[in-house]
Amino acid sequence: MEYRTYQVYILTNKNRTVLYTGVTSNLKERVDQHKEKLNSKSFTARYNVDHLVYYEQFFDIGEAIAREKQIKAGSRQKKLNLINEFNPEWKDLFDQL
Repeated sequence: MEYRTYQVYILTNKNRTVLYTGVTSNLKERVDQHKEKLNSKSFTARYNVDHLVYYEQFFDIGEAIAREKQIKAGSRQKKLNLINEFNPEWKDLFDQL
């Protein structure tokens, strides 16, 4: 039996001035969509937010959505702390997926 996984992720732009938090069931495909700027009017396309700097994995969609909401509700500093602990060099993690 194959288990479905869900990821909560944070993207940033080249200058690290914008943070975007999302949830998906296919992180590689979703980040690729952000990189390709498929929806030119989207927030991530307008602000060139396409560097994956943080993610967490879940087996339950409800838990993933709750975590996404928790991260979104937190301060910018809390998001920066998460990223700095997980990915201190702020590397784009896309190629590691």
